[in-house]
Amino acid sequence: MPPPLLLVGHGTRDEKGVADFMSFVDRLSHRFDDREVAGGFIELSPPPLTDAVSELYGRGHRRLVAVPMMLVAAGHAKGDIPGALARERERHEGFSYAYGRPLGPHPTMLRLLAERLDSVLQADPAELAEQGDTAVLLVGRGSTDPDANAEVSKAARLLQEGHARERGISFVETAFISLAWPGVPQGLERVRRLGARRVVVLPYFLFSGVLPDRVVDESMDFAARHGELDVRCAPVIGDCDGLADMISERYDEALAGDIRMNCDSCVYRIAMPGFEDKIGAPQTPHHHPDDPAHGHGHGHGHGH
Repeated sequence: MPPPLLLVGHGTRDEKGVADFMSFVDRLSHRFDDREVAGGFIELSPPPLTDAVSELYGRGHRRLVAVPMMLVAAGHAKGDIPGALARERERHEGFSYAYGRPLGPHPTMLRLLAERLDSVLQADPAELAEQGDTAVLLVGRGSTDPDANAEVSKAARLLQEGHARERGISFVETAFISLAWPGVPQGLERVRRLGARRVVVLPYFLFSGVLPDRVVDESMDFAARHGELDVRCAPVIGDCDGLADMISERYDEALAGDIRMNCDSCVYRIAMPGFEDKIGAPQTPHHHPDDPAHGHGHGHGHGH
């Protein structure tokens, strides 16, 4: 029997976001009849990762494959989750794990983003192309890690090159909901000044949460102040088969030892200007309120 699949989410104070994650865990549980599937969070909401690991360990599993439910390789995927898994290895004798890579701008992810875009655009591509005034604003979570922010920009460019033109969309811009510039209002102002009269705000988030809700709120606030701009908000990726396909692929990669992480621009490995203090920094897990270990916590809510 293949080792269990452990889905690791960030955690959110948004109940729907937690429900979305657990529904996705159930989807994969039904999909795989040859392995166990479990899910846990590193902070903010139950069940904590430590409970998921303990339950699998208690059922006799000594090795598992952990896949981060993250879109970009920021601090959570690079440090917090590996730190939490290392702590579990100390707690459980004989426990080991293979660690998958974040989802990133996978072709399936780009297709899912395009589908979310279509769900609110609902227009003839030829007509949009002729008008030449429709844009997309891809909104990422935002990070203090420049590598992670660059991945959002990469996803936006790939979306423009591979999906925008056939839909009559003129261009795709990038914004962030926190920790990085430009924010949502600045991003919307940019597309307005570039000549857009219609813009689809596309959240680069897996599930519902506090931050995706904030994307909508800030977008609608901007729209209320700029009546000449047609602003539409697309849904998050959500619990779907396409997302399950990507997780299955990341599981297989990790199990085979094929982890193609890009370390060329990682602040923990290279001396990137302005981030030199990050090189070799120890990676510690987040503090989860349901985990007795001590660590550091955050006083804000996240999406996944």
